[in-house]
Order: sequence, then structure tokens, then C-alpha cells
Amino acid sequence: MINIVCTSKPGDGLLRYSYEHCSYLNSINIQSQLIIIPHRKFTKQDYIESIAEQYITPYEPIIFNNYIPKKNEITLIMGRSMLTLPYLSKKDYSEDQLFTLHLLFRQKLISVYSENHPKDYDLALKYFASKRVYNLCDKEIYVNGVGTQFEKMINFSIYKPIKNNIKYKYLFLGTNEVYYKEIMKVIDKYPSHVIIAYDENYIDKNKNNIFVPVKNLLGLFETYVYTKSYFDPAPRIIQECKWLGKNIIYLRDKNIKDGGPVYMKRPVPTKQIYKDNINILVDLIKKI
Repeated sequence: MINIVCTSKPGDGLLRYSYEHCSYLNSINIQSQLIIIPHRKFTKQDYIESIAEQYITPYEPIIFNNYIPKKNEITLIMGRSMLTLPYLSKKDYSEDQLFTLHLLFRQKLISVYSENHPKDYDLALKYFASKRVYNLCDKEIYVNGVGTQFEKMINFSIYKPIKNNIKYKYLFLGTNEVYYKEIMKVIDKYPSHVIIAYDENYIDKNKNNIFVPVKNLLGLFETYVYTKSYFDPAPRIIQECKWLGKNIIYLRDKNIKDGGPVYMKRPVPTKQIYKDNINILVDLIKKI
């Protein structure tokens, strides 16, 4: 069994990457399941609705909060933050949730490299007693990263059909306070806009906000305005817009070297490109 652990919010890209990889592994008879430890501000239903909105049925196996893995099972995290976040915010988790995470992270762990919390990651490994860690890394983005070359790609083959129902000219991504503040610097220059966000206190109620999960999000806008001001490893909406032939306005410092410029250049992942990339993970699983 491959246990893909997700501790992010229901609108975050890591939930989707995790679900998509779970789906593909099951499709080639590598038994896999998604284990979600919900963020404190969200319910199980929030995650279920987010997944149900985006993907075709039948849905992949999902377990919430409580799970006891067998000795030979493997844990996969699609970003190191899936391990550091519960370590850094232990007080926000129940004893049962932390117990489940301890059991999962002390198994053989496949970790996709990221640098969200470079110092805390090693502390989190010690806290969860992770002893056998296998690293995958997108070295075009993390030039000093460790692990076998591996890219985060979207499995478009399981997306629900996108219905063209344009309501807004411009889409902005404001799913945390830093992103949102950056948008506020330029938003007035873009009429007919919408900001996808969570319903938090920092939201400007006078702006046109839509809250996660959003039905048929990719069919609602013409142009994505990319404004993220700090390191972004694998921007999903850039991939989605390229897939759909939508416009992208790259409205950020072009000196930032991260997934933004890399994914702007990369081709849309076809079924074959996705298969070739995920076979790196498959080969590692077989080796373990």
C-alpha cells in the first residue's frame, strides 16, 4: 500500500497533486490511498467537495485522520511541507491525528523536495522518527536540491470536462494573505476581475472574491494574472491555462527564479509525458 499524506488546505495544489498521483498509481495496480489530515479551519466535507468538483468518478480511496499502516507500507508526500506543517503546528492537531502521522512518517518515506521550511524539515524528521527517506526533486527549480529528478505534473486525464461559461476577464489567486496583499497593489487596473480565496479576515469584502471550492473555476475566466511575490515551486494554474489555451499575464518580478518561469516554458503534460515522469516514482516504489 502507498499512503499519500496530505496536510494542506482543500484548495491547495498539493491536495490535487496528491490525489492525481494516487489515481494514476491505482490505475496501474499499485494499491494506493490518500490520507488527509484536515487543516484546523476546514472539515472533511470541504476536502470531499473540492475533489468532487474537479475530478471524474469513481473517486480514489480517501481516509481521514485515523489510520494504522502495516509494516511493509510506503508513505509518499508530494512536498516536504506535508511533514513540516504538522510539526510546526502540533497544537492544532488532535492526539489521534498526531499518532496517525507518527505511524505514517516513520514508515519508508518518499519525499518530494521543497524548501518551504529548510531548517524545520530536519527537525520534523526527528520528531516523527523518520528513518528511511527516499528523495525526489525537480532540479530545474531547486538547483541545490537532493534526490532523483522528478517534476510535479497534472494528470489532466481525470479532470472533469471544463464548461466554457466566461463571467470574468481576469482571475487572480489570493489564497493566502501574502498573495492577497500583492493583488491589492494592482487589482484596480483590471476591471471585470475575480479573486479566488479563502474566507479570511484579510479579505477585502469590497472586491469580487469567490471562495474555495469553486464550481467549474477554469471555465469562468479569460486570463490568469500571475502575481505571486515569493517562491512558487509548481504553479498549477499556469499549467491549466496552457492546457486550455487561456491567456496568462506574468505580473511579477521576472528575476525570481522558481517554478514560475520554468512552468511557463514547459510543454503541457500529455498522457505520455505524465507517464514517463511518474514512472520515475513507480520505479522507486518497486525498488523499495
